[in-house]
Amino acid sequence: MRTSTVYFLSTLLFLGITVSGKGQQKPNKISVLFDTDANNELDDQHAMAYLFFNGDIFDVVGVTVNATSSGGDINGHYEEAKRVMQLCNVDEKIPLFKGANGSFEEIRPHVKESNFDGSEAVDFIIEQAHANTSGRLVLLPVGKLTNIALALEKDPSIAPKVRIVWLGSNYPEPGEYNQDNDRASMNYILDTEAPFEMVTVRYGKPSGTAAVTANRAEIQANMPGKGVKAKQPVTGRHGGTFEYFGDYSINLYEHIDTHDAAGTRALFDMAAVAIVKNPNWAERKEIPAPTLVDNKWVDRPENRRKMVLWENFDKEAIMKDFFDRMENYVLVAP
Repeated sequence: MRTSTVYFLSTLLFLGITVSGKGQQKPNKISVLFDTDANNELDDQHAMAYLFFNGDIFDVVGVTVNATSSGGDINGHYEEAKRVMQLCNVDEKIPLFKGANGSFEEIRPHVKESNFDGSEAVDFIIEQAHANTSGRLVLLPVGKLTNIALALEKDPSIAPKVRIVWLGSNYPEPGEYNQDNDRASMNYILDTEAPFEMVTVRYGKPSGTAAVTANRAEIQANMPGKGVKAKQPVTGRHGGTFEYFGDYSINLYEHIDTHDAAGTRALFDMAAVAIVKNPNWAERKEIPAPTLVDNKWVDRPENRRKMVLWENFDKEAIMKDFFDRMENYVLVAP
């Protein structure tokens, strides 16, 4: 087979398109359930818009929210997720559920009860894991892992039906916001059989998603009027009304604290969506699953349970694709 033909077929397979003997093309999208603490910073919102504007790649089955230490209680996170969904015209297409306010250890004894903290999201995760028939459902948590761990605790049979891709941790160093908001949920998942992938953060280092950044000038140059026009104006988190996600992006950057004069912020969560779309935009490494003890990582080289570590992200490729999708979006279908 000629090299060009091999490349063409490989590209089709990567994009999720299968070619039949009759030359027909059949779309094969990646099924994703997005789990977010949307009211925390501004990366969650950009990750959601990027996900919703890749409708040719992703089948988004739903969005669940959880509450972390910034951004208020579960209602604040729910309302911010709803704003972004309205700005992207998917609020009537994709379900949104409230998840856990509390921690895994607090809620764990109650998961067999009919109504517990986070039950709406947890039951939805379980339902969608069993309903998915096109391979593993990608669970894409970009906050604490509480909702995912509770779903596995309530119904361990979903483990072989899901692929967990988590934005979190500075592994092998300690700390990181998502991790510290519920360490027990992470350790619990690391000891299950559910496939687990860690999309590293690594504050201040070039090897993690902390290096995938945009500053205010870049956002102001690329985002005005970008995205689909909302059915009606949406009131933003900081006031004002918006009809395009791009304009809300500018507003979010204007109101966020930054550590430099350029107003640079990392788009951690968006990078996690990007590597699910295109794994070539980061380096993937499989390692024996470690565990966290007294907030320090302990490697377990003999552990038969493996996990995937993502690092060294291609910032230029990811940001180029993000800005392109804001302009040339394909909305997810119901």
